[in-house]
Amino acid sequence: MSKNVKSVQSLGKVEFIALMAMMFATIAFSIDAMLPALPAIAADISPDVPSQVALILTFFVIGMGVGTFFMGPLSDAYGRKPVLYLGLAIYALGAVLSWIAPTLELMLAARVLQGLGAAGPRVVSAAIIRDLYSGRAMASILSLTMMVFLLVPGVAPLIGMMITKAFGWRMIFGAFLLFGVILLIWFGTRMRESLPVEDRRPMKWALMVDAIRQMLVHPTVRLSILVQTITMMILFTILTMVQPIFELAFDRAESFPYWFGAIAAISGVASLLNAKIVGRYGMRKLITWALSVQVLISLTFVLFLFTDMHGVFAFYILWQFGVMFQSGLTIANLNAIAMEPMGHIAGMAASVIGSVSTVMGACIASLVSMIFDPTPLALAGTVLVGCMVGGGLMQLMRLEEQREVA
Repeated sequence: MSKNVKSVQSLGKVEFIALMAMMFATIAFSIDAMLPALPAIAADISPDVPSQVALILTFFVIGMGVGTFFMGPLSDAYGRKPVLYLGLAIYALGAVLSWIAPTLELMLAARVLQGLGAAGPRVVSAAIIRDLYSGRAMASILSLTMMVFLLVPGVAPLIGMMITKAFGWRMIFGAFLLFGVILLIWFGTRMRESLPVEDRRPMKWALMVDAIRQMLVHPTVRLSILVQTITMMILFTILTMVQPIFELAFDRAESFPYWFGAIAAISGVASLLNAKIVGRYGMRKLITWALSVQVLISLTFVLFLFTDMHGVFAFYILWQFGVMFQSGLTIANLNAIAMEPMGHIAGMAASVIGSVSTVMGACIASLVSMIFDPTPLALAGTVLVGCMVGGGLMQLMRLEEQREVA
């Protein structure tokens, strides 16, 4: 632990983890709650080109990626709390404008704004955790927060479906607004500033460039960001393809939120397990093991799809369980590895890590979705290739670290 945690926060460890998890979950909730509402939105504001409604997800991610780059330096310069308040204000404005947007074009602009604001809670939460913890303790805290973060994608579609059926799809943006207000009140009343004035870095272009240079020249940080980009690409590809696969390949559109909830619950279990065992086995070993096992599982699934179409849905569900379990054992650990050497520029580090991995992951996932039809084979093949590349990069990280020690 980098400092006395009790000196900068008035809440206990359980509440702290819950609050950080809610901040992490802002992005997941803002994306996944929209999934079951996309057909209704298309019918209302984009009936001529319904496929363009998926841009509601993409434009949010773009806004988030851009916002992530700036929120970190701002929090390093002015403190964590003011930047969180700024982010939530922008997020609320984007939610309101999306709520009342009469056309798809205006909604896309509002979603970019909402994404810009959502970057605030995401970056500030990672920076606060790095302010207070380090090493495997930080990885453990990140795992517990990621457990909730990875559970949200399972619950959010069900919430979105219920709101859409009861009140119409526009009320989903009202739920986003309520989420932001609750987070603002909780954080504002319970969390103290974690970055002392004497530790703040002025927001100067030269310092920002130097901070980025420090991250790019550090082999462990650089490789960790690349692997995290691949894991985010896998998640975004799943988000893009999973609902159409349930609807078109398996004719299970109505039951999709329930299946997806069960699948996402597995990632929560994996994150909880990671928090328990990361201190014993270490972050790098767990990442490498998880990616290696996923390569074997995905390869088996791909071969199965080529040879036997009986029982595909059952195998698909089991395979999805494996993918989400792998995510629970990798994302938090990769973030902790990248953040560990960058404690002196935690806000900027959180920005670069989040911005690069999210935007690049989303762009690659969008490209994959445009090239391939949403089928189990396309999704499984993407995950297989991604995990193979990620595993190779982890081996390269190991060699680089051994070379530095030598």
